[in-house]
Amino acid sequence: MKKNLFALLVLNILLHQTLEAQYYYYNNKYYENAIVVELGGSFGIMNSLTDLGGKKGIGKNFIKDLNWKTAKPSYSIYAIGMYQNMIGVRLEGTFGSVVGYDSILKNVAASTSGRYERNLSFRSKITDVQLAFEIHPLFFKNYSDDDPPVFSPYGVAGLGYYSFNPEANLRGQWYALQPLRTEGQGFREYREREPYKLNQINVALGLGVKYEVNSMINARLEAVHRVLFTDYLDDVSTTYIDPALFYNYLPANRAAIAQQLYSRRGELNPSDVPPSSGDQRGDSKDNDAFFSIQLKVGIVIGRQRR
Repeated sequence: MKKNLFALLVLNILLHQTLEAQYYYYNNKYYENAIVVELGGSFGIMNSLTDLGGKKGIGKNFIKDLNWKTAKPSYSIYAIGMYQNMIGVRLEGTFGSVVGYDSILKNVAASTSGRYERNLSFRSKITDVQLAFEIHPLFFKNYSDDDPPVFSPYGVAGLGYYSFNPEANLRGQWYALQPLRTEGQGFREYREREPYKLNQINVALGLGVKYEVNSMINARLEAVHRVLFTDYLDDVSTTYIDPALFYNYLPANRAAIAQQLYSRRGELNPSDVPPSSGDQRGDSKDNDAFFSIQLKVGIVIGRQRR
């Protein structure tokens, strides 16, 4: 009987040690798995960098032409698998919208080299699904003898798959622009201009900082930029076409709408001379982009009380 009790005691000690070996100490109250999962959501803003709108002067590259007045609300849901707080793999869905309109330049019209007078505009809903890596450099240090930092700056890099659908408003009604082929996409006269796809891949790059609110909740502030492989997020990229061509390729009702939306200079000045085929409409040298800035809150799964 004593031998059986002794054997049970030894077995209990071995099992306890084996189970404990699966974890490392998080603090004096919790063990933590080598890999923990964080589930959460976020709320913030989304904005875009396109040919339309912007700031005073001629169109400039990247954030030099960013106008914060066009920022719109966005939100996301996400799941992150984090290895010892150093490296994370996350899947995230982000939802929002982007807009751009040349009329925002009204007060600086004299400096915009015709961008205000172009008078084009768009809006588009955005759905972006992202698979990305997080790198937290501060946690590559061993904190076994010290308290780990509660703030952790990190980098984000990954791939996204997003959908968009630029629209413009004409007399109170919104029209999808892609089917109107406003720059002759798919027309025989413009073979180099293929119709753009409304679902595409992007490259996501960003920076953030994570704050441990407590052992079960993390808060993050994060900015992620999406590098796109299209210049048609706003349906504007190259030059004006001959509007008579719309009737050669589109149904009559759609061609009539396209003719009104491909150029809107006359709405500002009815005496303005219509653009000629080949006149500059957009800047095809740089692709469009969009980004989000969000506050995230997540619940950590994988820690247990000691």
